[in-house]
Amino acid sequence: METSRSHLCLLVFCFIIAQTSCVHQGSLKKNHIALFIFGDSLFDVGNNNYLNHPIALANFTPYGTTYFHYPSGRFSNGRLIPDFIAEKMKLPLIPPYLLPGYHEFTNGANFASAGAGALLETHLGDKGMVVDLNTQMVQMKNVKKEIRKQIGDAQTCKLLSKAIYLINIGANDYLGPSPVFNSFSQKDYVAMVLGNLTSVVKDIYKIGGRKFGFIGVGAFDCSPSMRALEQNKGGCNEVLSSLTKLHNEALPKILKEMQSQLKEFQYSYFDFYTTFSERITNPLKYGFKEAKVACCGAGPYRGIVSSCGLVKGYEVCEDVNEYVFFDSVHPTEKFYDQLSHLIWSGGHNVNIPYNLKTLVCAN
Repeated sequence: METSRSHLCLLVFCFIIAQTSCVHQGSLKKNHIALFIFGDSLFDVGNNNYLNHPIALANFTPYGTTYFHYPSGRFSNGRLIPDFIAEKMKLPLIPPYLLPGYHEFTNGANFASAGAGALLETHLGDKGMVVDLNTQMVQMKNVKKEIRKQIGDAQTCKLLSKAIYLINIGANDYLGPSPVFNSFSQKDYVAMVLGNLTSVVKDIYKIGGRKFGFIGVGAFDCSPSMRALEQNKGGCNEVLSSLTKLHNEALPKILKEMQSQLKEFQYSYFDFYTTFSERITNPLKYGFKEAKVACCGAGPYRGIVSSCGLVKGYEVCEDVNEYVFFDSVHPTEKFYDQLSHLIWSGGHNVNIPYNLKTLVCAN
């Protein structure tokens, strides 16, 4: 009992110290921890606003109306998981990397792009319609150069090694899917997606990254968009279910292997699918009333893709806090708030091998 209590006190002390960090005039305080964010629309805080021909946008009402009171480009009514995690790390909200004129990267950067996949071909990443994962990595390298100019080599090395690299990718590779999908078996296709993901992780490791937070693929197989397509077949998409299961079973095993290959590699993996499914299956238990129909959209289940705010006759619910989904695919701020709490401080039932808070505090 005393050992457990001592360990808990150590974690709490480390957490308090980490939260008091700040940046001063070209140098970093001892325990400053930055947050670098990679992914798709679940993490995109507005990068797609600055693409020439984006495949998806959320810079119009009713997106953003709950928290920001304007459409920031986030695919929800308010904040996303990276926003809540930044708050828990006592950081300001991390702006989009592509925000014109923004170069203050010592707190971190957000590279996520709605529609992005691990594969270049997903949603025409090679045509500039999204910022694919590999391009997000190139942007991270540019950020390292900018940070080095501001605080020098030694401090940059220190910042990158202590930083958290939060990654959510893969759903679009399966939702799309990529044009190359039909050329492979499901197992080989998932292996290719994960191969691209792990390649980027190793590249981040090469430039100094050590601490990684991974979010598994969520239960988008039962989203309003899938229910609208599959309404005569039980509601959920079986192919997407199969691909998601393969991805979520393989990724934790790959991460464990990487830990044995890369000496200082540390990670936290969050079981997004189970926590998502629980809220869809039993919404009342988690404070929701509706998990099948989207708050905003048109058609069956308000599930026509990209119908929220765009399609004539689209509807918006009266109380967004009663809904799991805000639009045909993306959850509400309330949902993201709950999930962020579990990612940050949830137990071993949802985090492998430990939660993000423990990772932040790890030596």
